[in-house]
Amino acid sequence: MLETILIVISATIVLTLGTLHLVYTFHGDKLLPRDRELQTRMEQTFPVITRQTTMWRAWIGFNASHSFGAILFGAIYGYLALAHPAILFGSPFLAILGGVTLLGYLVLAKRYFFRIPLRGILLALIAYGGAFAARLVS
Repeated sequence: MLETILIVISATIVLTLGTLHLVYTFHGDKLLPRDRELQTRMEQTFPVITRQTTMWRAWIGFNASHSFGAILFGAIYGYLALAHPAILFGSPFLAILGGVTLLGYLVLAKRYFFRIPLRGILLALIAYGGAFAARLVS
């Protein structure tokens, strides 16, 4: 039971961060550059790989797809913990995949994000690891 609660906590944190990030991607000014001229330049600049998009459209797309990844993680791991704990806790693949995903998000947060997502992801990783540690002990 403790391990299920810890996975649900971990998944909820990541799901919440992903959902907030998606909302901020399309609404409000939280992910807009403070330098408005930079946004204008990004809207007029193409990446080297193609002229079919602009850096601004790529920025929006990358932020949205990043959000979808976090939402997917939270939804799948939360669902598995609640509806199919035997599958989640019985699969080394799922256990490792979830841990590696959270660790990857933590590295990205440390290197590229700011304190709030870093702390949230760290807390999610601790809860996730704690769930599997509790499972080993019981």
